Amino acid sequence: MNKWEVIDPTNWLEFEAGGDAFHEFFRHKPHQLSDACVGKVHSCDLVEGEFGKVGCVVIFGYAHDDGKEQSAKMVLDAIDEEKQALVVKVLEGDVMEFYKTFTITAQVETKDDIDHVTWTLEYEMLHEDVPHPISWLAYYIDITVDVETHHLKKY
Repeated sequence: MNKWEVIDPTNWLEFEAGGDAFHEFFRHKPHQLSDACVGKVHSCDLVEGEFGKVGCVVIFGYAHDDGKEQSAKMVLDAIDEEKQALVVKVLEGDVMEFYKTFTITAQVETKDDIDHVTWTLEYEMLHEDVPHPISWLAYYIDITVDVETHHLKKY
């Protein structure tokens, strides 16, 4: 299993709208990502369970890298309220053409009264020719910026 994360404190993503807002948005309102992340997230359909509850399954429509419409079926695997962390596992979809497993963790950390978002990707490549998912970290950074901009405009 490989793991990549944004760990350099100078590169953490400061979330000016507040860590609570980030955590609540991704936990309870992922279906609103298409409004906040125009061109990146196209849809989020609840397939099973309830938004914000462990075990809920959603299918995201999105564009990554080349802008081509792709999809991913994901399950909310874990929630840590104290750490404001969400763990999502990809079950099916385009990304699974390259990886045996692909797990995404988004966590809010507060340092010196500033909320930062850290994204961690844990994955297992199908074979050694598959690239490490660096472009996915960039994608999630862009999503974070879009969500913050959306939230600051709205409130």
